[in-house]
Amino acid sequence: MLQGAGQWEPLVNLLFLAATGAVAWHAIRFRDEHGEPDFVRLLFGCIAAIFFLKVLLGDVLGVAHF
Repeated sequence: MLQGAGQWEPLVNLLFLAATGAVAWHAIRFRDEHGEPDFVRLLFGCIAAIFFLKVLLGDVLGVAHF
């Protein structure tokens, strides 16, 4: 195990939340030129949202343990 690796955990969590939050927001709200959602983007957006909530509630806020 690396010495002092725990000091980077909050920064990594925030970067992960920013990345997965941006992916989820974009993918869930995306519409094509006809105003229809894309199934694949919705699928991956929902997966990103689940990981976002898991890290937020479990690692950052500590209100849920998975």
